[in-house]
Amino acid sequence: MLNHFSTIAAIATAPGKGGVGIVRVSGPQTATIAQAILGELPKPRSARFQVFRDVDDEAIDEGIALYFPAPNSFTGEDVLELQGHGGPIVMDRLLARCIALGAELARPGEFSERAFLNDKLDLAQAEAIADLIESGSIQAARSAMRSLQGVFSKQVQDLVDALIRQRVYIEAALDFPEEEIDFLAMPEVTQGIEALLERLDTVFAKAQQGRLLREGLQVVIVGQPNAGKSSLLNRLAGQETAIVTAVPGTTRDVLREYIQLDGLPLHVVDTAGLRQSQDPVEQEGIRRAWAEVEVADVLLLLVDAQQGMTAEDYAILEQFPQTLPVIHVFNKSDLLPCPAVSAKDELYISAKTGAGIERLVTRLKSVVGYQTVAEDSFIARRRHLQALERAHQHIVQAKAQLIHSQAGELVAEELRLAQQALGEITGKFTPDDLLGEIFSSFCIGK
Repeated sequence: MLNHFSTIAAIATAPGKGGVGIVRVSGPQTATIAQAILGELPKPRSARFQVFRDVDDEAIDEGIALYFPAPNSFTGEDVLELQGHGGPIVMDRLLARCIALGAELARPGEFSERAFLNDKLDLAQAEAIADLIESGSIQAARSAMRSLQGVFSKQVQDLVDALIRQRVYIEAALDFPEEEIDFLAMPEVTQGIEALLERLDTVFAKAQQGRLLREGLQVVIVGQPNAGKSSLLNRLAGQETAIVTAVPGTTRDVLREYIQLDGLPLHVVDTAGLRQSQDPVEQEGIRRAWAEVEVADVLLLLVDAQQGMTAEDYAILEQFPQTLPVIHVFNKSDLLPCPAVSAKDELYISAKTGAGIERLVTRLKSVVGYQTVAEDSFIARRRHLQALERAHQHIVQAKAQLIHSQAGELVAEELRLAQQALGEITGKFTPDDLLGEIFSSFCIGK
């Protein structure tokens, strides 16, 4: 648990040399530390050029000092920012001075954690800070900023408010069983639950888009040796990442490339050709290829278009997880005697010439339901999707109890559990161990 009486300090800028480096302090001893280092307490929320001094009054550095008294600060506590020159020695000396004056070294994410615990941010907004820092595309950064501004939180809260209205209605009916009117049998109750499910589905679809923007899509290219997997990786990456030769089995290890397609981050993985082999090195490459299949979001089964689907290709296909989307890609279409026509389940491409690549990209986005980022988009994490799924399941159960058994108590309980699941997104019902896991992934100083 957080010690609310401690004062924390950390270097808030990235490691290394830079024009500016920042040491951040937060907690009840902040004002005392500021007076010791600066000789005075700065005027609140006003930038002032100051000399930063050590215990012997020797200048450590000079720069801008900013003081934010509680509660009007990022953490809700007294906060001091010392903006000096961005050298590692200078920053370390300044941080050591703060610690000598009574501050503790901040844990990763502890400043954001205090902002959450002091009701300056909800949990989804706090997570959006880390997501904004780690954004891999402009679209992801914009969506993270919308989450930080509360777009996602508001949509979740609107769902919670609608849930509460349903709970109040149903629990009132339970509290007054002597009334002649059967409130649970009224169509408005069922319609209200159905409306809840529709709104939840809309938020889930947006959250799924946000999860793709944050984490990207794991696309694994698999197939027999010499099908052109490495050539396809090079074509998608726009550079010669993988070695390409006419010799089957050139790729022995897993090759990865990070690319963006219309704002969608893709982690494209090239794998060793799948076949029976006595070569121990190739066997290890094949084992690693199957390991990548297990964690893929989408598989590209690459087939030599000249040969078509062979018995070996069908044998590979049968080993894929049944729930995993698979796109059948027929490569080397440029070598066919006549142009091939792509169908719903078959894409013809040429990794060599680039023919059909745009169609492949479109199919990839279609398979995962990716759409152009909208103005009300937001960033989301897997835990958010899991919470939304649990809420959906509980509301479905509530509807079933209402229609089939008229069990008001069970309906009310399912709706309560749905509200609790939604509350985990913003932090209203979040266990302490989950909080620790979330904030430990943040940067130190944030």
